Amino acid sequence: MTRPTAPIKFKAKLSRPVAPKGAAWTFVVLPAAASKQLPTRSMVTVDAALEGQRFQATLEPDGQGSHWFKIDKALREAAGVAAGDTLALEIAPVAKEPEPKVPADLKQALAGNAAAKATWAEITPVARRDWIHWITSGKKAETRVKRIGVACDKLACGNRRACCFDRSGMYSKGNMGAPEAAE
Repeated sequence: MTRPTAPIKFKAKLSRPVAPKGAAWTFVVLPAAASKQLPTRSMVTVDAALEGQRFQATLEPDGQGSHWFKIDKALREAAGVAAGDTLALEIAPVAKEPEPKVPADLKQALAGNAAAKATWAEITPVARRDWIHWITSGKKAETRVKRIGVACDKLACGNRRACCFDRSGMYSKGNMGAPEAAE
């Protein structure tokens, strides 16, 4: 798939999630036609505009072949929009994916494993984001601890990608997807 030369323009509903109750953030699910213009079905970072407010967001796969992303309270207030509104948005994939924020527990584990840290330093930001997503997507604390150990072992052996990880969410139902909309 080729990277679009012009921004992708679309309209979508701003929704509030059912859970957690009282969440201060909202979200947008891209229409399929807009999502198909992106270079990948997996996570992709975009430069975006909403009612004149410029921002950057990492779109997440919705497990249906499309994408979704959060709009926090500050952006929503700056743009003067509310849950239930139909928004006019403009997005364009960034030229270079940004570095992901490394969780403290993973950072500490990498610091204690020179071989894993060396491989980590060599891989792309997208590969680092995939490792982080795989580690943090576990529902239980013990799963996260186990995945950090596995990740460090694999990285120490030179494995550059999280194995068997469905980046689109289409084949691992339940692990990825847009939140359920409250309205």
